[in-house]
Amino acid sequence: MTREQIRYRLTQLAEPEYQAFNGKLLPGVAGLQGVRLPALRQMAKQIAGEDGQGYLRMMCPALEKEDVWYEEKMLFGLVTGYTAMDDIQYREWLDIFVPKIDNWGVCDSCCLTYKWMKRQPAYWWDYLIQWIDTGGEFAIRFGAVCLLDHFVDAAHIRDIFHVCGRIHSDGYYARMAVAWLVSVCFINFTDETYLFLQDNRMDAFTQNKSLQKILESYRVSGAWKEKLRQLLEMER
Repeated sequence: MTREQIRYRLTQLAEPEYQAFNGKLLPGVAGLQGVRLPALRQMAKQIAGEDGQGYLRMMCPALEKEDVWYEEKMLFGLVTGYTAMDDIQYREWLDIFVPKIDNWGVCDSCCLTYKWMKRQPAYWWDYLIQWIDTGGEFAIRFGAVCLLDHFVDAAHIRDIFHVCGRIHSDGYYARMAVAWLVSVCFINFTDETYLFLQDNRMDAFTQNKSLQKILESYRVSGAWKEKLRQLLEMER
């Protein structure tokens, strides 16, 4: 399947109203065609089942072009997730893909797809930390979102706190991803996360956003929210 054929299929799936809506959620992101995520996932699964790696090889040059579409980037990341490969091959394709991530939409939707990370947690933990340590805004977000999707468990919770405590980024989307990660940790490991928040090892913005995200959750009790509001007031 050629790039032209992929683009034709995407234009057939595009919805002008959704394009306008998505443009408001992703300000400044170029190449939005307006294809909904479920349709992109279905298309990616079909490509992955036919010849996923062949598609990825074909699309590599397109990722370097200025006219690459948002949906083309999304498909590349999704096909990587849905194609049956070994860990070394997954890593090779992610090494190409991650530096091309420049918005939260592509990042978050694709990270959720990499469920195979749970099969070899030690291998993928080290890989994600390498991206976080690069300090790039969306590299950090990629690592943080993969952690919240696949590593919030008893085996990794304290290591996650250590990672969150040492991330100091000026990137808005990186810091918001860390806050999101902490909020997911609180839902699953409430006491441990509360102690981490009391230690206040994150920068003020990320600490406050973490508390705000937890307070917005319907899964947190009123009693806990009162304790968190007190903690938030202490930060001000």
